[in-house]
Amino acid sequence: MATTKVISLLDRASIILQDISHVRYPNAELLKFFNDAQREIALHRPDAKTSSQSFTCAASSKQTIPATALRLIDVIRNVDGRAVTQIDRKILDETLPDWHNSVADSTKKIEHFIYDSADPKNFYVYPKATATMLLEVVFSVSPADIVVSDFATNTTTISVDDVYANCLLDFVLYRCYQKDSEYAGNSERSMMHYSAFANSLGIKTRADAAADPMPNNPDRNAQRG
Repeated sequence: MATTKVISLLDRASIILQDISHVRYPNAELLKFFNDAQREIALHRPDAKTSSQSFTCAASSKQTIPATALRLIDVIRNVDGRAVTQIDRKILDETLPDWHNSVADSTKKIEHFIYDSADPKNFYVYPKATATMLLEVVFSVSPADIVVSDFATNTTTISVDDVYANCLLDFVLYRCYQKDSEYAGNSERSMMHYSAFANSLGIKTRADAAADPMPNNPDRNAQRG
């Protein structure tokens, strides 16, 4: 649950930046960095901002998530109650090669869903759905930009859980010091705060990947290529 006010987080950034008068880093600029931070968190931690909603199926085994969603998190159940479980596509391909043609109906509800993170905007259901079927689905969504007109009294809270407050702060500071990277020490400060942000989310930085002794590490192999 989010209880941290956006303006409180921006105030903390101004204190650390030693700019409580907001001369070098105006609140409007800090707010832009803050909104960037929320989107960055949603990118790396899809579970940070989710929406559970009723999803109207297409008449197909293949389903496409709404345009407002980032990726599928889970398919809970048929709206009329029957649970839906995740299954490996290879299992269906090998045991029921024609599973894409098996149609759900009023008595044969959707039983399984198939999802591949390499194709985050789509998922498959078995049996294939009719156009009238409804599923309870959880999606990852991008936080909407927060708008603040009064930086003294606004009570809007951050869009993600309070546990991400320090992470948001580190990203804002990263962007601020990046802005003044030509001054001595600011480039290092910028990277220090990005590293703190990345570590909080479990992001493996490129520098870490380059030093990784694992020969099959994909990040390292990509750099070599």
